Amino acid sequence: MPASPSAPIVSVRPVVLPAPGRGDDLQLRVSAPVTGHDLPVVLFSHGYGQSMDGYAPLADHWAAQGFVVVQPTHLDSRRLGLPADDPRTPGIWRVRVEDLKRSLDGLDALTAAVPGLAGRVDHGRIAVAGHSWGAQTASMLLGARVLGADGTPGEDLSDPRVTAGVLLALTGLGGADLSPFAAENFPFMSPSFATMTTPALLVAGDKDDSPLSVRGPDWFTDGFTHSPGDKALLTLFGAEHSLGGITGHESTETTDESPERVALLRRLTTAWLRTALGADAAAWPTERAAPQAGPHPLGEVRSK
Repeated sequence: MPASPSAPIVSVRPVVLPAPGRGDDLQLRVSAPVTGHDLPVVLFSHGYGQSMDGYAPLADHWAAQGFVVVQPTHLDSRRLGLPADDPRTPGIWRVRVEDLKRSLDGLDALTAAVPGLAGRVDHGRIAVAGHSWGAQTASMLLGARVLGADGTPGEDLSDPRVTAGVLLALTGLGGADLSPFAAENFPFMSPSFATMTTPALLVAGDKDDSPLSVRGPDWFTDGFTHSPGDKALLTLFGAEHSLGGITGHESTETTDESPERVALLRRLTTAWLRTALGADAAAWPTERAAPQAGPHPLGEVRSK
């Protein structure tokens, strides 16, 4: 796997997968290194309003590090302009999950659309990642469920093809922890993490104070606290919801711009993915202490 963050990559967009019943076919970006074989896959779910063209600080880096990065554009993307009264709107959270599964189903077609990539992908090493609403979407493939009004866990939407996850600013528990606005408008924000057993790295900012919750930034650590199994939590000091600027270079959505935080996040997520997907067993144990290094720590890592 290429080691240089500046290794050449190729990126193709839009790659289109037919999506009967969705209303719009699924458009995606696929990025990959120009060299290497047996490349693992990272399927990335964007946050609200974003698209396949967002998150270049992460997607380009992962591709340069030897991963095939697949980025679908969900129906809530601003570029699709779906009106609030569209009949699909209440169920977009589920369509998002279906988008990820459709991407996995069409992985052969997606990789064939990238010149020189066919035959170089390891379909047995797949991780899912996401930011904000995208992290909630990705968590469903790892085993999280949406609780019904009576508190009963909903359908199991996990996917055995996915063996690792990276969840960035994952929203926390629902119920009394939601703000009145969130409780009224986002009924799907009532997760249960009790069955989220797939190994995952969660990343939270200790200054991420969301209007969706009556709690503070610790709300974004619930996925770590309440899930079983192999999990790690990277808390970034001083980080807000964009975690230093992962949504895009010079993005106006970034309220806490910090190239140092983004560099650390890229370093740690790459190490986690390498180890979790079986590319380098020593990568995560070696790098996990990096946030605490030096006289001014950028964060801390907890594991269970």
